[in-house]
Amino acid sequence: MTLSEKAFIILLVVNALVVFIYCIFHIFWDKEEEQLSVFSKAVVMMLSPLIGPLVFFAAYLLYRFVFSKTVDLADVVFSKDRVKTYLKADEERGRNVVSLEEALVVTDKDNLRTLMMNVVRGNIQKSLYSISLALNSEDSETSHYAASVLQAALNEFRNNVQKCYKEIKKEEESQIDYILILIDYMNRVLTQKVFTDMEQSSFVDIMDETAEILYQKEARRMGSKDYEAVSMNLLEIKDYERSRKWCERALVQYPKMLSSYTCCLKLYFSMGERELFFKTLEDLKYSNIVIDKETLEMIRVFS
Repeated sequence: MTLSEKAFIILLVVNALVVFIYCIFHIFWDKEEEQLSVFSKAVVMMLSPLIGPLVFFAAYLLYRFVFSKTVDLADVVFSKDRVKTYLKADEERGRNVVSLEEALVVTDKDNLRTLMMNVVRGNIQKSLYSISLALNSEDSETSHYAASVLQAALNEFRNNVQKCYKEIKKEEESQIDYILILIDYMNRVLTQKVFTDMEQSSFVDIMDETAEILYQKEARRMGSKDYEAVSMNLLEIKDYERSRKWCERALVQYPKMLSSYTCCLKLYFSMGERELFFKTLEDLKYSNIVIDKETLEMIRVFS
């Protein structure tokens, strides 16, 4: 074996070792990054010895020392002054787009029925709340059609949840995958609050139960959005203790994610826990987490 061949083999071994250490580190210690992102980077580094790790390392250094900096919220969170940016309105689009909520007050029944048809041709699952508002329409045909569509959509949701829940209770290899699918599916509908209080609570209980199974068996597969979905739906039914449980778990597993803090802030505000609210707010203020506009507005209102 020539010297160049030996050097090439050593390079491959060292590269594989670097990739292995990278994966182990993110799986067991730094759980903030999504698992899919970790393994995709690992594949790139494995297929591109030396070059792959160097590119990612250089990108990390560039982000760490050039683009990353501590967010100063002193003037953003507590200041009452705001800079308003005025954008020219899209008049053409404004003349042709109207929400279903506004359209319900329209007296032109033909236009209202046409709009209703356009809504149900789209993604009904995202428009359940708007469709439920049409139940009170003065036009009997519109309200009847809305009731039929809504009832069919809710029955489909009930059936899908029960089927998925039965698969989860079988405790087969696909159990965790079914739980992840169910949490996301239920959250998209439950956040629209189209069920009665009793049925809403029943579905949230199912979400909490299945999420608990996921947490106990493979907590590392539970994303920050899953924690947020479970905790916020529990908060909506005023189950503060179970909501607190998931908020605290989110902070432990995802201490650098904005959603972990916003969930706690909403919970403590709803509970009237003033000290915990401002402590969490202070922790967020001095973290390196980038705060979005929605969170800033929430903090301004809550404070």
